[in-house]
Amino acid sequence: MDFLRPLTWQDALAAKAARPGAVPIQGGTDVMVEINFGSAARRPEALLDLNPVRELAGHEELPDGTLRVGAGVPYVRLIAELGDRLPGLAQASRTVGSPQIRNRGTAGGNLGAASPAGDCHPPLLACGAVVEAESAARGTRLIPAADFYTGVKRNALEPDELIRAIRIAPASGPQYFAKIGTRNAMVIAVCSFAIALHPRERRVGTGIGSAAPTPLRATAAEEYLSTELDWEGRGPLPDAVARRFGEFVREAAAPIDDVRGTAGYRRHALAVLARRTLTWAWNDHRAARKEVS
Repeated sequence: MDFLRPLTWQDALAAKAARPGAVPIQGGTDVMVEINFGSAARRPEALLDLNPVRELAGHEELPDGTLRVGAGVPYVRLIAELGDRLPGLAQASRTVGSPQIRNRGTAGGNLGAASPAGDCHPPLLACGAVVEAESAARGTRLIPAADFYTGVKRNALEPDELIRAIRIAPASGPQYFAKIGTRNAMVIAVCSFAIALHPRERRVGTGIGSAAPTPLRATAAEEYLSTELDWEGRGPLPDAVARRFGEFVREAAAPIDDVRGTAGYRRHALAVLARRTLTWAWNDHRAARKEVS
């Protein structure tokens, strides 16, 4: 197995074009586990180490206000530097592994691995994030997060493409992420859920993790809340609305039985997570409305 270590983004693109079978490695928190515990047949022909590429390590605000977060920005920096503007993604980042993992792992690497259990996927879906991919031959293209996941640990990247950044609008309303695990820390999600309220648009975003072959949105649940919520925030969240929302989320999932939990448990847990996160978000929204008035 060859080890490629480009120092610039252009060199990285050239290396990927020359060796499409090379597997990109950013923090290595997913890839190295796969290699160390996988069979010899699953070992890649080459590793493409992107850690030295400085162009991936920054973030900026684009002219339209969208945040452009480099694929190499680690979780600790997402939390510290962007947590106020991307609270859902920051909450998910706090649940990733140990402090050592959060120092090395990145949302870009989470996207590339495309594991259904990846913690970043639900908030990226709920917030309508866009993946910025690039190749040496065709330049840059933008892939909505909802279209990025194509199967279990498969994504929409072409063989010669690399993830350069994630584009995501700053929160315009409350956002929450929650997950169920077999313990309280350093655990792969049994299931996870994210919600983002967009009050100005009277719209809700959702993301489901570890409960289908790919991360996915609960679109029927989103449509239901968009019409049922009193966006003026004049009253508490009706219990019937919260419960129906949870039912829609449960129905959107397509989980399996595995060593971490049964399909039935995952569906039940998602309904609970959906109700809880919606309640937290709605209480925040009402409090913000009261401050304005």
